[in-house]
Amino acid sequence: MKNYCFHIGIDVSKLKLDVNLLNSQTLESEHFVLDNDAKSIKLFIKALIKRKIDIREVLFCCENTGIYTNHLINVSTDLKFDLWVVPAIEIKRSKGISRGKTDKTDAKDIAFYSFRNLDKLKIFNVSDINIQKLKILFTEREKVLKALLLLETTKENENFVDKKVFAEVVGINKSLINVIKKTLQKIEIKIKEIIKADEQLDQQNRLIQSIPGLGEKTSTYLIIATKGFTMFANWRKFACYSGIAPFEYSSGTSIKGRTKVNHMADKKMKSLLQMCAMTAIKYDPQLKEYYQKKKLEGKNSMLVLNNIRCKLISRVFAVISRETPYINTYKFAS
Repeated sequence: MKNYCFHIGIDVSKLKLDVNLLNSQTLESEHFVLDNDAKSIKLFIKALIKRKIDIREVLFCCENTGIYTNHLINVSTDLKFDLWVVPAIEIKRSKGISRGKTDKTDAKDIAFYSFRNLDKLKIFNVSDINIQKLKILFTEREKVLKALLLLETTKENENFVDKKVFAEVVGINKSLINVIKKTLQKIEIKIKEIIKADEQLDQQNRLIQSIPGLGEKTSTYLIIATKGFTMFANWRKFACYSGIAPFEYSSGTSIKGRTKVNHMADKKMKSLLQMCAMTAIKYDPQLKEYYQKKKLEGKNSMLVLNNIRCKLISRVFAVISRETPYINTYKFAS
């Protein structure tokens, strides 16, 4: 495990960065405020170098605040310094009992979290440019779908309001829906083009879709969520990330809670896997038989479906690891 001479905690907001420079030896700290742009961050790095601080011996740590972290991530890639991006809830729960909250104290808390939790360190790696493109396109697709569903609710008024009243809006509504549907088609075509143009992503996409129950949308999101299957060591870790790994809840001899999944998860991934599981029990004879067998044993439907989601993920990681399509060996069984 690498030892760092300095830990820099950064509280990220839209317009500014509150920075706390913590000395690992003396535990003395300094506070700085920077504009949240690449130029200001680079000037701060130069100021550290002028103070004879070796950037290779500094660990930068910040909360994951989505796009507001992008300038910091891009500069860390350009200047090649170590950056640790941590989920905000993990830092919050590590603080213990605290009163009050300011950006300055948050930056200090992040610096101390970095100092105390080096055993959890995971240096941030920027996604491939095509993964980034897919991610932003998929996000736009979700927004467009929500807008489409919202506009289609206008049809519910047709049988409950006067025809003359409904005629005022129906033409506008139809034209908007047509525009949105065309936009949706353009986004989906662009996603397909990006995947097709990248040999590795195209192969991963084909391997995933060779598994019964997994379709195009799930395949694309699996590639995005795993950053091209570089983020997770095995399918069990990804199952935990997706919120389908069961955990025991017990304490002492009196508290024996039922084993269940945790609410902290990638909800979109969990939802897609649920749909895939329901499709798989219809078209995959092996999983269909498994589902029916467990139901006859008295198992809860959701528990069995969750097991099937885990089986699907294990199949995905298996075909990606082997680099060969899924083979249904069940049909060869006697």
